[in-house]
Amino acid sequence: MRKALLALAFCTALACQPAYAQEAPALPPAAPSVAAPVQTPADAYTDMASTHFDAIIRGVERLGRSGEARALAALQALEAHKLLAGNDTVYIRTDTGLVDARTGQNAPADLTGLHPVRLNNRVRQTLASARAELLLAQGTQAERRDALAQIQAHPDAAMLPVLDKALADPSNKSLAGSLNAARAAILLSPGAQPVALSEQLAAVAAIKAQGGLAAKSLLSRAATLVPLAPQTREAAGKAVASIDFRLKLWGYGQDLFYGVSLSSVLLLSAMGLAITFGVMGVINMAHGELMMVGAYTTFMVERLVAAYIPALAPFSLILALPVAFVVSGGLGILIERSVIRFLYGRPLETLLASWGVSLILQQAIRSVFGPTNVAVTTPGWLGGSFALGGLEITTVRLAIFLFAIAVMAALTLVLKRTPLGLHMRAVTQNRRMAALMGIRTARVDALTFGLGSGIAGLAGVAVSQIDNVSPNLGQGYIIDSFLVVVFGGVGNLWGSLAAALALGIGGKGLEPLIGAVSGKILLLVLVILFIQRHPRGMFPMRGRGIES
Repeated sequence: MRKALLALAFCTALACQPAYAQEAPALPPAAPSVAAPVQTPADAYTDMASTHFDAIIRGVERLGRSGEARALAALQALEAHKLLAGNDTVYIRTDTGLVDARTGQNAPADLTGLHPVRLNNRVRQTLASARAELLLAQGTQAERRDALAQIQAHPDAAMLPVLDKALADPSNKSLAGSLNAARAAILLSPGAQPVALSEQLAAVAAIKAQGGLAAKSLLSRAATLVPLAPQTREAAGKAVASIDFRLKLWGYGQDLFYGVSLSSVLLLSAMGLAITFGVMGVINMAHGELMMVGAYTTFMVERLVAAYIPALAPFSLILALPVAFVVSGGLGILIERSVIRFLYGRPLETLLASWGVSLILQQAIRSVFGPTNVAVTTPGWLGGSFALGGLEITTVRLAIFLFAIAVMAALTLVLKRTPLGLHMRAVTQNRRMAALMGIRTARVDALTFGLGSGIAGLAGVAVSQIDNVSPNLGQGYIIDSFLVVVFGGVGNLWGSLAAALALGIGGKGLEPLIGAVSGKILLLVLVILFIQRHPRGMFPMRGRGIES
C-alpha cells in the first residue's frame, strides 16, 4: 500500500512540472573527436627546450632515433655547450649568429630570454649514446668507428637493434669486427637480457679478439657478473689473462721503439764527434753548442720562410737541413782555424779551449734570442702518430730514426768513396805517414772538423722537433755523445751505431724495472766496467799510428 502511494505521488509531481522542465532543450551535436597529435622528431626540440632534465633526456633520445640530418648538428651543439633554448625550441649558436635547430634557418636577431640547454651526467650519458647512434647511421668510416667505441664503452641494450641493422648492411663489412665487439659488450653488460650460452661465449670471443685495455676492463667485469653462466665467467677470466699477456708483449715492443728512437738521437749527436775525435783526437766540448746552433738555425729558417715565402712554410724543416749544415760546418771550420789548430797534441788545453768556446756560443745565443725557449713548429706532415698493432708510433720520432740512418749512410759513402774520405782515413790511421805521402793534414783537419760540426747542426735540426730549443740545449747531449763514441770505439761509425743502440735500448729497458735515474746510473757503471777491460771500445780502429 505504501509503495503504491509513493508511486502515485511521484507521477503527480512529474505531471505538474512546467513545460520547460518536461522538455529539455536539444543538446548541440558533439564535436568530432580529434586524435592526439602523433609524436614526430620535431617534438624532441620542444623537450630539449625544457628546464627539466627528464624532458631533455627524452628529447635527446628522440633525436638519436630520428635519423634526421639536423639532429646530429643539434646533439653536437649540445655537447659543445652551443645549444640555446627559448620559445619552445632550441637554437644553435654559430660564429655568424643563431640557427633554428628544428628548421636549419637563421633565427631572428632580436631573440631574448634564451638560456643554455642544461647538462648533467645523465644527459651526457644519453647524449653519448644518441650521438653514437646517429654517427653510426650517417657518419664517415672514422666517425662510425668512434661511435662503436663509444657504444662499447657505454653499453646500452637499446642499441642492439641499431647494431643488428648495421651488421646486416653490406656497406659496413669493414666494420664487422667493431660491430660485433660493441654488440658483445652490450650482451655482457649488467642488466642485459639473458641470452643463450653459445651467444655469451661468442661475445667473450669477439671482445677477446679485439684486445686492448678497454676489452680487458669489460671482460674483467664480465668475469664477476653473477647473471652470466659459469662457463661464460670462466671464459672471460681466461680471456683477461690472454689479453694481459699480449699487452705485456706490446709493452715490451713499445719500450723497444722508445729505445730505438733514443738511439737515433744519440747516434745523430755522436756521429760528428766520432769524426772529429777519431781523426783529430780533439775533445770538442763545444760539440753540443754546435747542435744548438743547428736548432736555432731551424728556428730562423722557419720564421724567414713564413714571412717571405709562406707557400713553402710546410717544407721549412727540409729547407733548414742544408742551411744548418752550412752554418754549423762553417762555424766549426772557423773554430778549428782560430783556436783548435794551435793546440794539437795538447788534449787538456784543447778541452779547456773548446769549453770556453761553448760558453761564448751560449752567451751569444742568449744575447741575440734571449734566455728563454724559442718555439720551433713541427710541420703538419710530421705531427701525430699511428697505431701498428698494439704499438703507438710517433711520426716525428720515426722520421728522426730514418733521418739518422740516412745521415750515417751518406757519411759512410763520403768516407769510403771520396778523396776526402780516403785522406781522412789515412790521417786517422797514421798521421805522420799520411803527411809523408803528400796529404795536407792541416786542410784535412779543417774539413774534418767542419764535417763533424755540420753533422752536429743536422742533429740540432732533428732535436729541435722533440726537445726545447734554448741556449742550454747542447749540455744535455754532450756527455752522452762522448759516452757513445768511447764505448763504440773512437772514430768507428759502426761502433757508434752499436753503442747508441746499446745505450738507448738498454736505458729504456731498465726504466720500467728500476726507474729512469737508477737505470742511467747502472748503465753508466756497466759502460765504465766495460771500458776498463776494453779501453778502445767495442770496435777499435786499426792502424800503425793508433797501435803505436
